[in-house]
Amino acid sequence: MSCETETAVVLRHAGQKITPQRMLILSTLRHAGEHVTAPIVLEAVRRLYPYVDASTVYRTLGSAAELGLVSETDMGAGDTQFEWIGRDRHHHLICRSCGGVSSLDNSYLDSLATALYDEQGFQADLGHFAIFGVCQNCRV
Repeated sequence: MSCETETAVVLRHAGQKITPQRMLILSTLRHAGEHVTAPIVLEAVRRLYPYVDASTVYRTLGSAAELGLVSETDMGAGDTQFEWIGRDRHHHLICRSCGGVSSLDNSYLDSLATALYDEQGFQADLGHFAIFGVCQNCRV
């Protein structure tokens, strides 16, 4: 199944309309392959569809985040950054010294979610985290 087809299926199941603008915005984000800001997505989309409104981009990214398809994260750079996550949950370790970013598998936080539920009765939504610290190279 192509990524556009998969995106359309997920949107339909969530009761969302499949519009050309929505598909273009999500495809742009999905193929970016990294965290990007909404203005960067808007700029890329406008290269193909010059009349798309900025509010359409922001609303689409926001609703995709609510559906769990897109992460919305403060990576410490000032602007909220978005990343296509689809079904692959992961988190990020960000070095405060060099700015390096590495991925952290979701399994590291699974035990936290389980402990919170078992001990506190709290069902945590651990969707996407940016954890700041100092990397091994900078500590040396």
